Amino acid sequence: MARPLTVVQAQPVSAVSVALRNALAGSATICVLPNSPSPTGDWHSTLHLEQPVPPEIAAVVATSGSTGAPRAVLLTAGSLLASAHAAMRRLDGPGAWVLALPPSSIGGLQVLIRNAMTGLDPVSLDLTAGFRVEDFSSAAAALPSGYPHYTSLVPTQLRRIVDAGGAPLDALAAFDAVLVGGGALDAGLRATAELAGARVVSTYGMTETSGGCVYDGIPLDGVHVRALPTGLRIGGDVVALGYHGEPDLTRASFVDDWFLTQDAGQVDDNGVLTVSGRIDDVIISGGVNVAAGAVEEALLSRADIAEAAVLGRPDPEWGQAVVALVVPVAGASPDVAEVRSYVTARLGRAATPRDLIVVPALPRLHSGKLDRVAAQLAISAGPREPR
Repeated sequence: MARPLTVVQAQPVSAVSVALRNALAGSATICVLPNSPSPTGDWHSTLHLEQPVPPEIAAVVATSGSTGAPRAVLLTAGSLLASAHAAMRRLDGPGAWVLALPPSSIGGLQVLIRNAMTGLDPVSLDLTAGFRVEDFSSAAAALPSGYPHYTSLVPTQLRRIVDAGGAPLDALAAFDAVLVGGGALDAGLRATAELAGARVVSTYGMTETSGGCVYDGIPLDGVHVRALPTGLRIGGDVVALGYHGEPDLTRASFVDDWFLTQDAGQVDDNGVLTVSGRIDDVIISGGVNVAAGAVEEALLSRADIAEAAVLGRPDPEWGQAVVALVVPVAGASPDVAEVRSYVTARLGRAATPRDLIVVPALPRLHSGKLDRVAAQLAISAGPREPR
């Protein structure tokens, strides 16, 4: 017998928490709609909510849609709870969480699940007008005593807290663990946060794996990772059943109980995973393979660049041109020629951005991840300078 589908908005969080508890108890299936507009204009059609949901599903969760239209991931209560319990075993046990991510994302949903395990009401930020470091400080101060304190952030949020310093950074340092996922974590940013006392845990995972399933390179208990030339494969109880309303994509992405990611990476002899970027992040310029992630890392190692996104743009001479969107550190004005020389010295001429487009902020999705479609449009509309 199919469960009733409970569709709720991301706000208020209290209503999401109640619906989520019912879903985990087996009496309903929940779908939290993002606050941002759907790329099709209607989240119900984007997520195929007009179609019946399999009876064993506890949550239908939208992916970020960073490379195209968001997909509706089918997650059971078993998968969601397996992830939450494994996370608590890796940390200091159940605790009190600050919800700083939208509950429509798998990261935000997992914060609510972990908080429910402690029997506490969530302390959450109002993200309607975006993330504000002052609100983060206030939320941290409202956490109950007597429990470990946790929060989960995306790298952009961590950077804003670090850049703000003062009370927000002091609040961050008081947490027992700060999970950071949803994108690559710059080593310099992490070092700065940890120097200020923050206990940072870098996480890797996705909606299809019930959220972060690898902490600081080590898979959580019950999670299995294989590195193949075709991409990373993830197995275990945390893996979703598939995509709602997309049987062909489900068959292609979920094979023999493994989820086939589009991420490239390696697992060393000690079982530590290093993610090097997406398989499709390789830019072929003049016959040379350029890893976009490596160029981003080089750009972020500069003191005058806060954020960077590197993509390829079709080029009649070179096949693809390397182009970068960069957000300067407050008060900085990166010199284009100097930045290009900096990258050349580290990665070679082929990896040097043909164009460096300075923007006030990178386009983000409801989950906080880079909106790669919008970034590609910005690059296509940007300047074209001689190489």
